[in-house]
Amino acid sequence: MVDFTLKDHYTVQDLVDIVRVLRAPGGCQWDAQQTHESIRRNFLEEAYEVAEAIDQNSTEHLQEELGDVLLQVVFHTSIEEDAGHFHLDDVADGVCKKLIFRHPHVFGDVTVSSTGEILANWEELKKKEKGQATQADAVDAVARSLPALWRAEKVQKKAAKVGFDWDSVDGAVDKLSEELDEVKEAISGHGDPAEELGDLLFAAVNVSRFLKVDPEDALQAACDKFAARFRRVEEEVTAQGKQMEEMSLSELDAIWNAIKHPDTH
Repeated sequence: MVDFTLKDHYTVQDLVDIVRVLRAPGGCQWDAQQTHESIRRNFLEEAYEVAEAIDQNSTEHLQEELGDVLLQVVFHTSIEEDAGHFHLDDVADGVCKKLIFRHPHVFGDVTVSSTGEILANWEELKKKEKGQATQADAVDAVARSLPALWRAEKVQKKAAKVGFDWDSVDGAVDKLSEELDEVKEAISGHGDPAEELGDLLFAAVNVSRFLKVDPEDALQAACDKFAARFRRVEEEVTAQGKQMEEMSLSELDAIWNAIKHPDTH
């Protein structure tokens, strides 16, 4: 039995102590073997589960998932503490200094009149803080680990800040159509399909940005819509006493269209 006092209510410091016990000799062999790389995906999954709790508007679920994210923060920090690099207070110190530096209108003598000015100042201070001398540096600094749709959106927003952007959504839509034509050409043997598909998706994100639509949310909604309609197609096929594998694509497509446009049937 390890030397640890059980309580009715624990604090952040208790979490730090528990992780230390788990990773120490005599603790948990699995925890002791983990590295930043081995639990990298865990961190991402926990962050997405926080997002799911927010979408569900569930306070109880959110509290639980935030705890899982906090565990990841403490765990990664514990690895670095054992290596003699930094501890949790250093992590807190860094983010506190960052917040103070990026809020001169709160902690300094800068005056702002709108949230737009606040965000503009934030971006400039962020560039200064990270040593980004050019806007290209800012574009390059967008994390490659982001979901590709979000990365594309952030890259485009960075470029737009210096005027490298369409005047309106019309230009973005025209570009989307152009990229679709290039995909068709690539399929017929004139170009790299993967490259052209990437350009098409990038152009689609540009359109979503002009429409102020989160591209990730839009695609998730499309996935949900497809899944719901697919289920209804399968249910209709089953009601006819058949199996989907037995039916032709045209027959399935007819059912799909009937579900998609019920008023026309």
